[in-house]
Amino acid sequence: MAVWTRADKNGQLDLLLRDRWIRVTAELTRETLTLTADAEATGPGTNHWDYSNSSAGLRNGMSNGNDPGTSPGNPGRGHSSGQDQLQNQSHGGRGRSGSPGRGGVSRGQYDGGYSMNSPGKYPNNGTNSDFGSPGSSYGSPGSSFGSRPGDFHVSLDGSSEAVRKVRVVKQESGGLGISIKGGRENRMPILISKIFPGLAADQSRALRVGDAILSVNGNDLREATHDQAVQALKKAGKEVTLEVKYIREVSPLFKKPSLVADLPWDGVRPQSPSYSGSDDSGSPKHSSSSSSSKDRKVISLKMCFICRNLTMPDLENRLLELHSPDGQHTVVLRCKNGPTANTWFTAIHTNIAALLPQTLAHISAYLGASTSASTHPHLKHIGWLAEQVQLEGGRQQFRPVVMALTEKDILLFESVPWSRESWSMPVLTHPLLATRLVHSGSARSSPAQGSDLVFATRTGTGRGIESHIFRVETHWDLSSWTRALVQGTHTAAEIIKEVSIGCTLNRQEVRLTLHYEKGFTVTREPADPSGGAVLYRYPYEKLKMSADDGIRNLYLDFGGPEGEMVFDLHSGPKPVVFVLHSFLSAKLTRMGLLT
Repeated sequence: MAVWTRADKNGQLDLLLRDRWIRVTAELTRETLTLTADAEATGPGTNHWDYSNSSAGLRNGMSNGNDPGTSPGNPGRGHSSGQDQLQNQSHGGRGRSGSPGRGGVSRGQYDGGYSMNSPGKYPNNGTNSDFGSPGSSYGSPGSSFGSRPGDFHVSLDGSSEAVRKVRVVKQESGGLGISIKGGRENRMPILISKIFPGLAADQSRALRVGDAILSVNGNDLREATHDQAVQALKKAGKEVTLEVKYIREVSPLFKKPSLVADLPWDGVRPQSPSYSGSDDSGSPKHSSSSSSSKDRKVISLKMCFICRNLTMPDLENRLLELHSPDGQHTVVLRCKNGPTANTWFTAIHTNIAALLPQTLAHISAYLGASTSASTHPHLKHIGWLAEQVQLEGGRQQFRPVVMALTEKDILLFESVPWSRESWSMPVLTHPLLATRLVHSGSARSSPAQGSDLVFATRTGTGRGIESHIFRVETHWDLSSWTRALVQGTHTAAEIIKEVSIGCTLNRQEVRLTLHYEKGFTVTREPADPSGGAVLYRYPYEKLKMSADDGIRNLYLDFGGPEGEMVFDLHSGPKPVVFVLHSFLSAKLTRMGLLT
């Protein structure tokens, strides 16, 4: 049994969410990947990676946003402010949460755009510069409420919350650490719209987003304009006494939506908008410091598919794609550079691979519980890879697919078969005994940097030879799958041992039997179940030549007096031909003549 070395890793990545990149902190453990949105983008005064000119988009012909500062359906739209981005993220955007459509796809062959704005940046000047100036989201002329007669009006009288006095001591640097909105000109009280983590207001543990500031050091702000409130806060000195009252009605408007937490994953989609740190109790709690209120998503790695450059172009070699076990959702992560992406990919891939025995045990358990021990399929290997499919118009494309190997069959699924019911509905089943591995390695004629790693199979069917090409992500994957296929075919030969088919030889109804140990036997079709007379029996060593016409005839020559025998199989001969090759390969390997 393999001994797995699991990786723990953490760092900052970019997450593609609703057609834009947002900064997240990623934490990788043995079984999970946790993505946590950075508080208020990245907080005040923090440097950012500038990704505004980077491109990302679907790999299959869709725009990938090479024009910086534009967005789908909004040509010429430049970078938005942090507050504007917050609004945009909470409305209507389409996220990256589905695998490519499967319409018009042909599986197997027979022989014969987007633009991304960088996260908002919030300056640090004490009470923050976002004080409801023109263009801000709240509390200014032309804003979303309170600017015209009849608009939404916030009253201090209707709230049942108690008035609180809070003492805040400013830090040497960083100021008070809040943003405010509203003012008399907007028919609104002065409201705390933002509290920056780590600064004075945050450390007081007594203020919350949605608090109305009634007074500053005894100066009444109930009828203050926005600018008057700004000046009062700036001139308040090192120690500031605030009289505040929580306004429940407006606090959700200032909350940061739980965008990351609402990522659809493994068939679970958010039913309604939720807000990070929302609190309906009405008691003053500071949500930004509570770990339970963080905008985060914990993703179980079991049977996820980690890949690169599959559904999105990755010219800079720094994207990671994580596909959900149900095949419906995709998380796209962007790293700072190529080497960083390589280390993250390796770490996630290692942990996913280490969880594979759990999946094997789970599926084997329900297969064994639902059938008798002698008949239930024994799962040998399972995992994600990408299959090359034929699209309409002759184009080809790789699509994620789950391959499972039992002791006798190859099965393909569009998602992980967690139940007996899903196991019973594969999109494709091929017998291992009639399947051969024909290629393993680089997709190009010679290995090259960045070239796909693929293996190809050919299966003999009644319609001819069916070919499949599969892409894997690492050399370890390639080695694992090719070894599992070759050994699986040889094991199937030892288990099945014998295959027979009714056919016609010299206008006589006969049965051709291929036995793993005994070779070829031709018997006259019996008139009764006791068996017919043996016409010919030859070991494999006697076979001089074998061929077929690809339609219905199989040609065998053992060098005997009967000469070349022509068997009319009444159907395509390829399954018998492939079984013959599998028996021969298994015998030669057992004898040590093949490795």
